[in-house]
Amino acid sequence: MDVCLIIKQRLEELGLEQRDLAAAVQVTESYISQLLTRKKAPPAVDRTDLYERMNSFLKLPKGQLSAMVDAQRREDLKKILADPPAPLFKEVRALIIRKCIPEKRGQVRDIFEKQAFGELERLVTQKLLDVTKKIAKDELGNEDWLRNVAQLLRRSYAEIRTNTFEFLDTDIFNVSPDHCSAFLDPLIDSWQIDLKTFALEITLNRRFVSTRFIKLCYGEIETHAPLGEEPGFRDFLRDPAMSGDATEEEIDFLKHLRFKRNRPSALYYYRELQSLRDPLHFRKSSVAPMHKRRDARRIEKQVQLDSRSGAIRRWARNKNSPRKDSNTRSPSTRPRRTDVN
Repeated sequence: MDVCLIIKQRLEELGLEQRDLAAAVQVTESYISQLLTRKKAPPAVDRTDLYERMNSFLKLPKGQLSAMVDAQRREDLKKILADPPAPLFKEVRALIIRKCIPEKRGQVRDIFEKQAFGELERLVTQKLLDVTKKIAKDELGNEDWLRNVAQLLRRSYAEIRTNTFEFLDTDIFNVSPDHCSAFLDPLIDSWQIDLKTFALEITLNRRFVSTRFIKLCYGEIETHAPLGEEPGFRDFLRDPAMSGDATEEEIDFLKHLRFKRNRPSALYYYRELQSLRDPLHFRKSSVAPMHKRRDARRIEKQVQLDSRSGAIRRWARNKNSPRKDSNTRSPSTRPRRTDVN
């Protein structure tokens, strides 16, 4: 059965309106209307929390909408792949070229204009899209981040959340000027590409992300050592005292560490795990990363002050305690002077 029909029927059974569903899943009523009238394709399941919220609000069996959407999207994808790719909107191409560094902008424009949607244009657009979609997906649950973007673009929180769902579901063949103005334009400061190696360097806007530069390149990698085959890493995993409380994300990070010469021990992986958990070593993405840098400086300063205070107390104790000198006799053992008449 069709997803849109299921949602419509359930709303009618519960005596609810589209605006009630929109408020429950925190999107605009217009977006819900376009979904139910099939003017917009339902977003991918793995990129949104939309269906979980809908299932809960409509009191449907868990996972029902997600399974139906997956099946529907597979059928739609088969139809899309049967048609040749269409060129980008001229506004999208103009933005991609404008974001290129001035030194290479003219050369890139010439290459793009020689072919409607050539290999280089698709490569650059895809990578810029991948980077910005990852940022948007990571920040989807960050209400402060979404509100900051909404304030910059002079839109409502519900509109930006709706646009994020749409953006996460788009691809290089369907990216629109609205996607560019809402995400590509504010998140990306500039990019450049080495036409010999196709290494792509992307500079991001620090106002929205803590990472400043991203470099994507093609290169040789060593394949003689399979992932997770370091002897020290195996020993680390076998020892529950070292790895017993490690999360899957932490294990995956440690597993992908690579070494050319020296072979690390289990103790190295344990210490690396503790470094990952130290709040002074990493900062999460936030709207105002400067506050976290200030907090880190404040903590480091407090540690220094505590260290100085401890040193002063130790010095005071040593100063007040009597010193032992082997060459100095106590007053009671000194010989008395006798007067000779």
